Amino acid sequence: MSLKTANRQVDSVTIVDLNGRIVLGEATTALREILQNLVSQGQKKILLNLADVSYIDSSGLGALVSGYTTLTGQAGQLKLLNLTKKVQDLLQITKLLTVFEVFTDESSAVRSFQ
Repeated sequence: MSLKTANRQVDSVTIVDLNGRIVLGEATTALREILQNLVSQGQKKILLNLADVSYIDSSGLGALVSGYTTLTGQAGQLKLLNLTKKVQDLLQITKLLTVFEVFTDESSAVRSFQ
């Protein structure tokens, strides 16, 4: 199952809805390209909706961290929304929950960028 993405705009925040698995190969490449394209278009407020992401491997985590680092370096923000239990546990184990701001409610996540 490959990774499917859809971008939408809410106020000044770009929400990227992800569906599938973020694993080594096309999925991580696609995620990195999406984030790089958004940054190059001047989008500095990005919210990744992970509600439909069933699995993330170490390469997927690397893509998330890479996107976070890129945005932070350009005075932008990358936040996560709707983590599944499996993804939340993974971020907990890897201590990445201390790096990313994580939300369960889209409207409060969007407001947090203001």
